[in-house]
Amino acid sequence: MEWMLLPLKRYFEFSGRSRRKEYWMFTLFSFLLQIFAYLIDSLFGFGLTDNGPVGILVSLALFIPGLAVAVRRLHDVDRSGWWFLIILIPLIGAIVFLVWACTDGTTGSNRFGSDPKGEQELETIFS
Repeated sequence: MEWMLLPLKRYFEFSGRSRRKEYWMFTLFSFLLQIFAYLIDSLFGFGLTDNGPVGILVSLALFIPGLAVAVRRLHDVDRSGWWFLIILIPLIGAIVFLVWACTDGTTGSNRFGSDPKGEQELETIFS
């Protein structure tokens, strides 16, 4: 659960790096929250074609942390956050970003910061 909520704690933090686990757990959390919001909106009579108020609020609340964790994920594979704009290219851009999101981050420090895996492992060893 900690990995799902970590991007919410780092709401406007676009610097640094994020592990695959942080990115994908937040993606899962966002997906489940959107389903829950859809169910609540359905109870209040909003159909498939209408965007309900709960769904809109959830989308707005998760937009910035989702963008921030995606940028930090790109930093982990040693790419600039501006590469996120590649998803604007239909189909090909989404596939390229998916590959980068699934790729293991660079080992050790890179130009965007220290290795988040290395920090986590050291914290568990010395704790």
